[in-house]
Amino acid sequence: MTNQRDLLIRGSEKVIVHYELLLASAKSEHERELYRQRIEREKRLIRDLQGEPDRRAA
Repeated sequence: MTNQRDLLIRGSEKVIVHYELLLASAKSEHERELYRQRIEREKRLIRDLQGEPDRRAA
């Protein structure tokens, strides 16, 4: 199970890097916000996979 979790975490980390590149070259505020939201979603997925509590729930 740990190997699958590690694989999913690495995949999300790669997705974040790609979205950060897209964010850096975004042409509009709408695009930037979209990429920020997607980055945050991937970070939440990583936290969930690592078993960390969601800080927003506090």
